[in-house]
Amino acid sequence: MDTIRDVTPSAKGCEECLRIGSEWVHLRLCRECGHVGCCDDSPRRHATAHFHATRHPIIEGYDPPEGWGWCFVDETMVDMPDQTPQVGPIPRYV
Repeated sequence: MDTIRDVTPSAKGCEECLRIGSEWVHLRLCRECGHVGCCDDSPRRHATAHFHATRHPIIEGYDPPEGWGWCFVDETMVDMPDQTPQVGPIPRYV
């Protein structure tokens, strides 16, 4: 829980998907650095890839704002102390 920070979202969509022109289903926000990645239902699963690359453990359901977090290390839901405001409008895919 001590890694949860107030962050500024890094992009108006999944950073990597925007770069390569790929689609996503939902977005996840890293609450340590602000990386925006796509969820595991998305074809490329960039939020999970970000965890494996950085070991940043906590993500927030970001688009739509979902009010929950997930800890990759403990594999459990996390009560979020707050929700990160969206940098919008977020483009829609899938």
